[in-house]
Amino acid sequence: MDEQTLPILSALWLGILTSVSPCPLASNIAAVSFISRDIKKKSTVVWAGASYVLGRILCYTALGACISASLVNVPLVSYYLQMYMPKAIGPLLVLTGVVLLDLIALPFSGFVISQARVQSLKSHGAWGSLLLGSIFALAFCPVSAALFFGSLIPLAVSAKSPLLFPFIYGFGTGLPVIVFAVAIVFGVRWVSGLFKKVTAAERIVRIATGAVLILIGLYYTAKYIFYFELF
Repeated sequence: MDEQTLPILSALWLGILTSVSPCPLASNIAAVSFISRDIKKKSTVVWAGASYVLGRILCYTALGACISASLVNVPLVSYYLQMYMPKAIGPLLVLTGVVLLDLIALPFSGFVISQARVQSLKSHGAWGSLLLGSIFALAFCPVSAALFFGSLIPLAVSAKSPLLFPFIYGFGTGLPVIVFAVAIVFGVRWVSGLFKKVTAAERIVRIATGAVLILIGLYYTAKYIFYFELF
């Protein structure tokens, strides 16, 4: 695997991990319920699912691009990033891993959209799904905030790719909704069981990813802060 492919896959994985974390997973379950409101019209379900994912992609791409591009393109900031970003990545990855392992809690609990607001969006069809995806994308909880700001943004800044990585991340966050939307179109019996399996696997995946991020963060810390070559 080359050096260009690995960061792209990492951005996709961060998005998928975000989507199955407890708070975003609850949002995605609500989104699937919203999307499947007119299950008799399969095309409506597909378009609603695609619009929801597009809303997430557009929101994350715009937010990520604004943050990373501003960091890269401001000369003074860019200069300091080139000097200190390699040193900052290690501690950031360790902090993200610690949050994923629930060893510390960030000082906010996330955002929940009211059921009344969801109901009001149903009358707007695909546009309502697009807006719902955008709203849920901005509803950061501790895990999604740690993954987005602590891992994805440094990745985008380091690769000098303010559009591609947030775009891939956004697609990853909506990927489960696409899967469930297709499942709803072709058969609903196993969807609830799949939700339960995803929920059960989320903790294992999150712990494994947190441990890997800590190890990588320790490696970067040893290499770029203490100048200790492990390999």
